[in-house]
Amino acid sequence: MIPRSTWRRARLVPGLVGTSVAVLLAACGSSGSASSSPGSPASSGRGGSVVIGTTDKVTSLDPAGAFDAGSGTVAGQVYARLLERPAGSSRLRPSLATSAGFSSPSEYKVVLKAGLKFANGDPLTSADVKFSFDRQLKIASTNGPSSLLYNLGSVETPDDTTAVFRLKAANDQVFPQVLASGAGIIVDKAVFSATAVTPDATILAKKPFNGPYTINTYKANELVQFTANPNYQGVLGKPGISTVNLRFFASEDNLKLGLQQGDIDLASRSLSITALDALGKDSKLTVYHGAATGIQYIAFNYKTQPFGTGTAEADPKKALAVRQAVAHALDRKAISNQVYRGTYGPLYTFLPTAVPGGSPVLKSRYGDGQGGADTAKAADVLRAAGVSTPVTLRLQYNVDHYGASSTDSFALIKSQLEATGLFTVNLQSTDWVQYSKERVADSYPAFQLGWYADYLDAQDFFQPLYGDHGFIGNHYSDPALISLIEKQATTSGDGARDALSLQIQTALAAELPIVPLVESSPSVVADKKVSGIQQALATGGLPFGALKPGS
Repeated sequence: MIPRSTWRRARLVPGLVGTSVAVLLAACGSSGSASSSPGSPASSGRGGSVVIGTTDKVTSLDPAGAFDAGSGTVAGQVYARLLERPAGSSRLRPSLATSAGFSSPSEYKVVLKAGLKFANGDPLTSADVKFSFDRQLKIASTNGPSSLLYNLGSVETPDDTTAVFRLKAANDQVFPQVLASGAGIIVDKAVFSATAVTPDATILAKKPFNGPYTINTYKANELVQFTANPNYQGVLGKPGISTVNLRFFASEDNLKLGLQQGDIDLASRSLSITALDALGKDSKLTVYHGAATGIQYIAFNYKTQPFGTGTAEADPKKALAVRQAVAHALDRKAISNQVYRGTYGPLYTFLPTAVPGGSPVLKSRYGDGQGGADTAKAADVLRAAGVSTPVTLRLQYNVDHYGASSTDSFALIKSQLEATGLFTVNLQSTDWVQYSKERVADSYPAFQLGWYADYLDAQDFFQPLYGDHGFIGNHYSDPALISLIEKQATTSGDGARDALSLQIQTALAAELPIVPLVESSPSVVADKKVSGIQQALATGGLPFGALKPGS
């Protein structure tokens, strides 16, 4: 067991954590023979199958090379971690480990279960544990989760079943949560590269899987067929459904149609509010809305934004004025009401509601002081910095990852900015696979991003985004802010940590490397015959193994 001191802070309520924002479940079918064909409906009883639809895309099967929802959905089924949160539980438990805990303030010791194996038969030992974390830090992919390992100094392996994590700073309040995140996935040292992201073809050929499922069939962004892994020994247990077919759809309309026609049994993410409303009227379906655990925002590239460091007219004061003017000109409540019909709330801070320590630092600082826009203030800040108007702003957004509602959301943002007379907005959209590459290649001066909780602690919205090799990848760097973030991670006591969170949010509000827009709440529509849904969602994301056929 993990000592209580290493569990999530008691005041953190169980939430819908992870990457799944919307999950739609239709009829899982009546009793009958099991089928594993990609388009067939699910049969009842253990050993049956289920078909899941999504508009997400998989960017990489290597856990070191992807930290997006589509890739995370696949990784969550086929890879395991030292610690996991079982379905329906708010507490971390040893999974590949038999025990885990702090042996000293700066050392975290894990003892593995004996006889662990990957699906390909390779033994899983502490050498694989060390290899997994060493390669994450070595590769440090901008699109990967390595930024979560900011406090990891080294991993030592005194024997085949023991791994000791030596931390840079003592008293880390969230390190066990990091071990249960995407950064904590354990991979096969005999298959994966130590220095580079491993190609999907290599992974598929050598089957280095250690999660509840393995991959039986894979057609990139068309179909993944998962089958139960007989070698899995983690705490999540044997899957309730032995075969899961994940089908990828090019658009929300096709996904919705597949659900309505019974071609798929579950549909996850990227369905608009309009689609959710329509599907919710189906007598077989029930709509659920969870607590806000994610945020959506506009990120500014400090090199390529207007007056950025890489432009001919580089001027940091003017660049800041542009970001501040955008913050003054936005009406977040209008975005919430008109686009998301109140299911997504206006965001005036850098933390969603479900994460303790949030403070509406933007509300009083920008706009009319009540959450609305103020054109005069936007004009004043630009004029004071000597910025000629209108400012041309290239703004990029994405539909297949952040949902079809993003089109309406960013059309409204463009309208709000241009209505001031201060901006001319060049609005463009790109598919997610290309988007994830181009945004870190400095192609987008300003662009849409979202972040969904890996664990319900403010640190998950600070260090991974703004630290060294942060996920945003916008060239923002502030040593004083990083120092505050590191202090918050290693300070005990809710009150002291919340006070530091406020300092961090105040600093971010002044600099505006991102402009928060809305906080996102997971929306779920479920057929009443399906069981295991609440347990799956309470864990975070959508662990397929927790789903069970209805009676």
